[in-house]
Amino acid sequence: MKVILINGSPHKTGTTFTALNEAMSTLRAEGIEAEIIQVGNLGIRGCTGCLCCKKTGKCAINDEVNQIAERFEEADGIIVGSPVYYASPNGSLISFMDRLFYSSHFDKTMKVGAAVVCARRGGCTASFDVINKYFTISGMPVAPSTYWNQVHGAVAEDALLDEEGLQTMRNLAHNMAFLVKSIALGKKSYGMPKKESGARTNFIKR
Repeated sequence: MKVILINGSPHKTGTTFTALNEAMSTLRAEGIEAEIIQVGNLGIRGCTGCLCCKKTGKCAINDEVNQIAERFEEADGIIVGSPVYYASPNGSLISFMDRLFYSSHFDKTMKVGAAVVCARRGGCTASFDVINKYFTISGMPVAPSTYWNQVHGAVAEDALLDEEGLQTMRNLAHNMAFLVKSIALGKKSYGMPKKESGARTNFIKR
């Protein structure tokens, strides 16, 4: 079992890393292979809508997105962490997520997803919703916790004082571990769920 954790903050060891690190330590204690991948400090371009990935199965912008897509395909789950900028995730992370999910054509069904957001004060739940939408459109169960997955603090030292936030990270990781293990057992016993495809309806008819 493997879970990758994406650090969408430009700061490698800031509040977002602190939150993700708490989850990663718990995942490892649960016997899950886990690693944090830093992307927030990379100059990741947004999707250009060229549709080359429809033919090649990977993004035409050949950067870290394609490399991480390979690791995502091998993983059983993904936790995406972001700082809150103007009540939204970091722009570089949004560019990364747009391209990662749109250009990688492997089946993501039943991979487990989770969002983690960090702020000094406000904007967490709005940012949390943005990230979760990538999972729910991809047939991915979303791992829950005992509160919304957020840790507060302006710097890492503040985050370490957010006892409830760190507890939320640990409970998230326990639930993530349970889900990836349970889904693996379910696949063996029942197979994957049926999935229809092909129907695409535009809002404006021509």
